[in-house]
Amino acid sequence: MKKVLVAYYSRSGNTEKMAKMIADELSQKNISVDLKRVEEIEIDSLPNYDGYIIGSPNYFGTMAAEVKKFIDESVKYYRKIEGKLVAAFTSTGMIGGGGETVCLDILKAFLIHGCLCLGFTRLGHYGPVSIGKPDERVSKEIKEMVNKYAEILNILR
Repeated sequence: MKKVLVAYYSRSGNTEKMAKMIADELSQKNISVDLKRVEEIEIDSLPNYDGYIIGSPNYFGTMAAEVKKFIDESVKYYRKIEGKLVAAFTSTGMIGGGGETVCLDILKAFLIHGCLCLGFTRLGHYGPVSIGKPDERVSKEIKEMVNKYAEILNILR
């Protein structure tokens, strides 16, 4: 069974709600899921996963410092997590507030690791973006993201 880390930081609870929705959807796809706040992750566990889905609230158009710290610590496994599947998600306060750039920044970091990153045509191109609390639109986007993620993950070694 494939194993995925859903990692997130959340202050208001919106990103955490999205993370839980993602973890629930992955579980329904017969994928083993560890749902963790970035502060709880043992960095040495990264190679044990087949993929990662990372979420952060939007802070001035980029990820929260706690997520950046997690990514900075992941450098320990540079070239050792190559080929893992990665997706990103975020919550933000308003349309046009930089949500897409948060996802893009997360994906860029994992591209440097040599990870495979998903893009989308029928939802936020870089991953689901919730404007405030996750709503029905976000739920639909998360389901679509997880469907594609699971499909690709099950093709990979």
